[in-house]
Amino acid sequence: MKDILLEVEDIHVHYGGVKALDGASIMIDEGEVIALMGPNGAGKSTILKAIFGLAPIEKGEVRWHGAPIRPVPHEIVARGISFVPQGRRVFSGLSVEENLEVGGFLVRDKKERARRIAEVMDFFPVLKHKRKHGAGMLSGGEQQMLAIARGMITDPKVLLLDEPSLGLAPKIVKEVFAKIKEISERHKTAIVIVEHNLVSLLSIASRAYVLDKGKVVAEGDSKKIVESGILERVFLGGV
Repeated sequence: MKDILLEVEDIHVHYGGVKALDGASIMIDEGEVIALMGPNGAGKSTILKAIFGLAPIEKGEVRWHGAPIRPVPHEIVARGISFVPQGRRVFSGLSVEENLEVGGFLVRDKKERARRIAEVMDFFPVLKHKRKHGAGMLSGGEQQMLAIARGMITDPKVLLLDEPSLGLAPKIVKEVFAKIKEISERHKTAIVIVEHNLVSLLSIASRAYVLDKGKVVAEGDSKKIVESGILERVFLGGV
């Protein structure tokens, strides 16, 4: 049987009295780009947070290469999973280069950390050009690229992206998604994306999971999922 990179099996998450996930399961393999789709409150972002150890799992299991793991953020990063939360959370008082150095805090070897920073700057030329600029002075698109670049410093096998297009102009969204696709193709990084911009998402995602009320209600080829009409039914409350 083929070794699956990352599995989320029957996980349940509550926030107070609110049931955020109700037995959701997904699988991620090397180099895949997977879309998590559904209405607000469906549990999409909670899956990412549960994987990364930011949402308490009451029941269920996260498995890495088939073995159960305990999601704790610094341990998850060390295993090869990075999380880029929504909202372009950069350290505005630090320079671009300093933000990337923070992203590489687990890379103990200074030469290796410097090599990785140089590599992601080559991948994002705008960041290289503005390496000494304060992150707070960057445009929204540049901050999003910086947030993604910071997540790449640890050379992750899985990159979790939560609403990377949020608040960006259409032209910048296209550039950001082109970079996300390039990350997957060049580095064989598996990418899991929560995103409402379905046009951009479907241009790069091979598989999709549709969530509604904390449950996975459909999964499969992303384009076939859209053609099935399940999204319309979910968004209109028919599932």
